[in-house]
Amino acid sequence: MNVEPAETAVSRIAAAIAEPARARMLCLLLDGHARTSTELAVAAGVSPSTASVHLARLLERRLVSVAAQGKHRYYRLAGPAVAAAVEALLVAAGDARKPWTPSTPTRLTAARTCYDHLAGALGVSLHDRMMAMRWLLSGPAAGDYDLTAEGTRALEALGVDVATSRTLRRRFAFPCLDWSERRPHVGGALGAALLSAALRRKWVTRDLDSRALTVTPLGRREMRTRFGLAG
Repeated sequence: MNVEPAETAVSRIAAAIAEPARARMLCLLLDGHARTSTELAVAAGVSPSTASVHLARLLERRLVSVAAQGKHRYYRLAGPAVAAAVEALLVAAGDARKPWTPSTPTRLTAARTCYDHLAGALGVSLHDRMMAMRWLLSGPAAGDYDLTAEGTRALEALGVDVATSRTLRRRFAFPCLDWSERRPHVGGALGAALLSAALRRKWVTRDLDSRALTVTPLGRREMRTRFGLAG
């Protein structure tokens, strides 16, 4: 078996980062948000076809990873080691990064539906809190989630029909990449059951003419009390 010498691997990774367009792509991804190839092409100042070539090189050197979501492919840094390397280079270069600001309308970024589950900042925050409270964990199948016993009890106490969700002919739960937050919210049958419970308990209300959701005063109190989310 041929093993690439460490110094050779380092030089090839350095060469992949050294191209200015690829370096700009990596810097943009430092904020933890995933991006489409189109967005990265704009940031790098190259054509979409050229961006695809650059991204293939970054994938080859395992500097980025890619996830398919609907018709889009989203790229993010491959891991904390890559972020640390790019950060170190920025420090050495004396550069400062500008924060990325999404252009999505504020009402949609706050809370909305994604198919039939909660999305936007609210959906992502709930996902993160359920992970932090160890209600949610990686499932038996790659790319899926499952609930812990504690999570099952807690969600059922909130009126989420976990048992029925498990019987449906669809994935129970999985990380669905949020297109405005660029981090995951909970998709699948569990995500749909969460939205259904939130609507039934009047934590959120639907807009009549858009996918936006409005968090009610009751919803803000409940999110703060039950999930520790700021109002």
